[in-house]
Amino acid sequence: MPETLIPDDLHYSEHDEWARADGERVVVGITDYAQQQLGDVVFVELPLVGSIVTGGEPFGVIESVKAVSDLYAPFSGEVTLVNDALVARPELVNQDCYGEGWMVVVRPAGDATGGLLDAAAYAKFVDQRSA
Repeated sequence: MPETLIPDDLHYSEHDEWARADGERVVVGITDYAQQQLGDVVFVELPLVGSIVTGGEPFGVIESVKAVSDLYAPFSGEVTLVNDALVARPELVNQDCYGEGWMVVVRPAGDATGGLLDAAAYAKFVDQRSA
């Protein structure tokens, strides 16, 4: 398996989503570990702008040639932007999961990163599952 990229400037959920604070908004996507586990992503279903997501609950679906998985909200809030490019080009998740392959932008309903892991804790979490 290729080395897993875990940027230091992000926060992570135990469902393998990442969160990047951007002012009052938070960008959310899936981690490099998750996209490696899934394989070639062929379909992404995301919520509508204005939808309310609940931390720890599914907000969408991602489908690969190997599996169909739920996408879990790392925190609660309102979806303010959706990456529509993923409809036509779901492979962006594999090619650039921390950049062009982002999923949604959410306005948090409270502390977005308080319950999330930092990069070191997420790396340890991934290592424990891979062992």
